[in-house]
Amino acid sequence: QVQLVESGGGLVQPGGSLKLSCAASGRPFSRYAMGWFRQAPGKEREFVAAISWIDITDYADSAKGRFTISRGNAENTVFLQMNSLKPEDTAVYYCVMEGTRAATIRRPDYWGQGTQVTVSS
Repeated sequence: QVQLVESGGGLVQPGGSLKLSCAASGRPFSRYAMGWFRQAPGKEREFVAAISWIDITDYADSAKGRFTISRGNAENTVFLQMNSLKPEDTAVYYCVMEGTRAATIRRPDYWGQGTQVTVSS
Protein backbone atom coordinates (compact mmCIF):
# COMPACT_ATOMS: atom_id res chain seq x y z
CA GLN A 1 0.00 0.00 0.00
CA VAL A 2 1.03 3.58 -0.66
CA GLN A 3 0.13 6.51 1.54
CA LEU A 4 0.87 10.15 0.75
CA VAL A 5 0.92 12.68 3.56
CA GLU A 6 1.07 16.42 2.87
CA SER A 7 2.12 19.18 5.23
CA GLY A 8 3.11 22.84 5.16
CA GLY A 9 -0.14 24.53 4.24
CA GLY A 10 -1.43 27.59 6.04
CA LEU A 11 -2.48 31.21 5.79
CA VAL A 12 -0.16 33.68 4.06
CA GLN A 13 -0.45 37.20 2.73
CA PRO A 14 -0.32 37.96 -1.00
CA GLY A 15 3.28 37.96 -2.17
CA GLY A 16 4.32 35.57 0.56
CA SER A 17 5.76 32.07 0.34
CA LEU A 18 4.98 28.56 1.51
CA LYS A 19 6.77 25.25 1.14
CA LEU A 20 4.62 22.13 0.95
CA SER A 21 6.01 18.71 1.77
CA CYS A 22 4.86 15.23 0.85
CA ALA A 23 6.05 11.92 2.27
CA ALA A 24 5.20 8.61 0.59
CA SER A 25 5.13 5.34 2.48
CA GLY A 26 6.46 3.27 -0.40
CA ARG A 27 7.44 3.07 -4.04
CA PRO A 28 5.36 0.42 -5.81
CA PHE A 29 6.43 1.44 -9.33
CA SER A 30 9.80 1.03 -10.97
CA ARG A 31 9.12 4.26 -12.84
CA TYR A 32 6.88 6.93 -11.39
CA ALA A 33 6.17 10.60 -11.08
CA MET A 34 5.12 12.56 -8.04
CA GLY A 35 3.52 15.95 -7.97
CA TRP A 36 0.72 18.24 -6.93
CA PHE A 37 -2.85 18.99 -7.88
CA ARG A 38 -5.06 21.63 -6.32
CA GLN A 39 -8.75 22.39 -6.00
CA ALA A 40 -10.16 25.81 -5.26
CA PRO A 41 -13.74 26.32 -4.03
CA GLY A 42 -16.18 25.94 -6.91
CA LYS A 43 -13.49 24.81 -9.35
CA GLU A 44 -12.26 21.53 -10.78
CA ARG A 45 -9.10 19.90 -9.57
CA GLU A 46 -6.17 21.05 -11.67
CA PHE A 47 -2.60 19.99 -12.25
CA VAL A 48 0.07 22.15 -10.64
CA ALA A 49 3.47 20.48 -10.95
CA ALA A 50 5.16 17.09 -11.31
CA ILE A 51 8.61 15.52 -11.15
CA SER A 52 9.55 12.27 -12.88
CA TRP A 53 11.59 9.29 -11.73
CA ILE A 54 14.64 10.91 -13.33
CA ASP A 55 13.85 14.36 -11.91
CA ILE A 56 12.45 15.99 -15.03
CA THR A 57 9.87 18.59 -14.02
CA ASP A 58 6.61 19.83 -15.48
CA TYR A 59 4.52 22.84 -14.46
CA ALA A 60 1.13 24.28 -15.17
CA ASP A 61 1.26 27.69 -16.81
CA SER A 62 -0.10 29.26 -13.63
CA ALA A 63 2.83 27.85 -11.64
CA LYS A 64 5.72 28.59 -13.99
CA GLY A 65 8.15 31.13 -12.62
CA ARG A 66 6.65 31.06 -9.13
CA PHE A 67 6.54 27.44 -7.98
CA THR A 68 9.38 24.92 -7.83
CA ILE A 69 8.96 21.18 -7.35
CA SER A 70 11.84 19.10 -6.05
CA ARG A 71 12.70 15.79 -4.42
CA GLY A 72 14.14 15.53 -0.96
CA ASN A 73 17.10 13.51 0.22
CA ALA A 74 14.81 10.97 1.85
CA GLU A 75 13.27 8.34 -0.38
CA ASN A 76 9.84 9.19 -1.79
CA THR A 77 9.69 12.77 -0.60
CA VAL A 78 8.71 15.77 -2.69
CA PHE A 79 8.38 19.49 -2.04
CA LEU A 80 6.58 22.40 -3.63
CA GLN A 81 8.15 25.79 -2.99
CA MET A 82 5.54 28.46 -3.69
CA ASN A 83 6.65 32.07 -4.03
CA SER A 84 4.83 35.27 -4.95
CA LEU A 85 1.55 33.76 -3.86
CA LYS A 86 -1.69 35.26 -5.13
CA PRO A 87 -5.23 35.05 -3.75
CA GLU A 88 -6.14 32.82 -6.71
CA ASP A 89 -3.65 30.25 -5.41
CA THR A 90 -6.01 29.57 -2.51
CA ALA A 91 -6.94 25.89 -2.69
CA VAL A 92 -6.53 22.49 -1.16
CA TYR A 93 -3.27 21.07 -2.46
CA TYR A 94 -2.99 17.32 -3.00
CA CYS A 95 0.17 15.27 -3.30
CA VAL A 96 -0.13 12.58 -6.00
CA MET A 97 1.81 9.66 -7.44
CA GLU A 98 1.45 7.99 -10.84
CA GLY A 99 3.21 5.00 -12.36
CA THR A 100 4.60 6.59 -15.50
CA ARG A 101 7.86 7.26 -17.33
CA ALA A 102 6.70 10.77 -18.20
CA ALA A 103 7.31 13.94 -16.22
CA THR A 104 3.67 15.00 -16.30
CA ILE A 105 0.84 13.42 -14.30
CA ARG A 106 -2.44 12.71 -16.08
CA ARG A 107 -4.03 9.94 -14.04
CA PRO A 108 -2.78 9.80 -10.45
CA ASP A 109 -2.76 6.34 -8.90
CA TYR A 110 -2.55 7.65 -5.34
CA TRP A 111 -3.77 10.81 -3.63
CA GLY A 112 -2.95 12.39 -0.32
CA GLN A 113 -5.58 13.88 1.97
CA GLY A 114 -4.72 17.45 1.02
CA THR A 115 -3.42 20.51 2.80
CA GLN A 116 -5.15 23.90 2.81
CA VAL A 117 -3.37 26.93 1.39
CA THR A 118 -5.06 30.28 1.92
CA VAL A 119 -3.64 33.48 0.45
CA SER A 120 -5.37 36.51 1.92
CA SER A 121 -4.63 39.83 3.57
